Amino acid sequence: MYSATFIFRKKQYDAEFERLDASIMAAAQSIPEFAGQDTWENAAQELTCVVYYWHSLAGLRALMQHPDHITAKQNYQTWYKGYHVVIAEVLRTYGDETIDHPTRQIGHAGAAP
Repeated sequence: MYSATFIFRKKQYDAEFERLDASIMAAAQSIPEFAGQDTWENAAQELTCVVYYWHSLAGLRALMQHPDHITAKQNYQTWYKGYHVVIAEVLRTYGDETIDHPTRQIGHAGAAP
């Protein structure tokens, strides 16, 4: 499994952003390799973090090649004050099984390693 973490500072959203955002999310959800997402806010630093989970890099690449994703990336300065992306391989997860999460299907144990 892989994660693509998109960290950004919001500027001003408009109708075009809303259209692209909805289209990109629909495209991601239509790719069989898409596993889900988490969204977090850090108000103190004015940061938003969206983590997208993928069963394969091929699925992530498919989204990256979607025309609306390309358009949004080309125009990011309209809606964001800055961004940072981290692509990572998820090797292991663990927890007490009380939180449903996209990474639960990969090998994990009930306690930390």
